[in-house]
Amino acid sequence: MSNSNVETVSSTADRLKLALAVLVLVAGIVAYSMLEGQAAVVRVGVFLVSVIVAGFIAWSSEPGKRTLSFGRDSYNEVKRVVWPTRQESIRMTGIVFVFVIAVGAFLWLVDQILQWVIFGILLGWN
Repeated sequence: MSNSNVETVSSTADRLKLALAVLVLVAGIVAYSMLEGQAAVVRVGVFLVSVIVAGFIAWSSEPGKRTLSFGRDSYNEVKRVVWPTRQESIRMTGIVFVFVIAVGAFLWLVDQILQWVIFGILLGWN
């Protein structure tokens, strides 16, 4: 069991920022539905602007900054990954297919033996 701390929003200012971000997002959804007589470009534009504004408000809070930092760190980790070559990927895929077929054949054989034991010997149905 790990001893990880759960980080919560503790600052009142951060809570207000996150609440405001949710409110702006809800306002964008309401505006999208209220502008049903307008062109689709206008409706979608209003909604996208509300999503962008809500994102900026949320990311200006401490949890938002932690999320951005986590994203940057994750991206840097992905850049360090050594990806397999095409040849290695094809070889490993072939090994997986052969293994799946072998396990499938083994399970089929076990099923046939159990079927013969249960139905043929114990119950005498065959």
